[in-house]
Amino acid sequence: MAHEAILQLLREHAAGLLDPHESWMVADTIRFIEEHPDCLLRSCLSGHLTGSAWIVDASRTRTLLTHHRKLDKWLQPGGHADGQADPLGVALREAEEECGVAVRPVSTAIFDVDRHLIPARGEVPAHYHYDLRFMLEADPEQPFVVTEESHDLAWVDVAQVPALNPEESMARMVRKTLA
Repeated sequence: MAHEAILQLLREHAAGLLDPHESWMVADTIRFIEEHPDCLLRSCLSGHLTGSAWIVDASRTRTLLTHHRKLDKWLQPGGHADGQADPLGVALREAEEECGVAVRPVSTAIFDVDRHLIPARGEVPAHYHYDLRFMLEADPEQPFVVTEESHDLAWVDVAQVPALNPEESMARMVRKTLA
């Protein structure tokens, strides 16, 4: 199969201690990839793979979030694979494009998996993002760049993330970071 490396990363992640909801999302992502050879492309209208960067400082007490322009909420940087079969590479690319900061992977293993519905917008129907998230590290002293994709960027105390975005998807990454 063309996406065997991605499936292997997901299987390794699934072997860890995941909460039941994330375990279900990992299994659903594996199923989705196996059923959709075009899962890396936006033209796969039911959904597609995305990569996200959970950017933390060296002490793991702060994270760099973007106030997403289209979704109007605080999130980790991330975006579409657009054919790139390396999800860590997607996360690294998105961190650079959306924040302009130098980052390094804390690990090459997946940090978190989430499947979430993206609302219809213009000609694009509602669809799912199967998001593979990686923990990256950056120095909070380096300058960042707010792009047209964001209203703002901010380093936030990890424990305060749920006050900005209470969704379980964010709370789960907070719990993992603080554990």
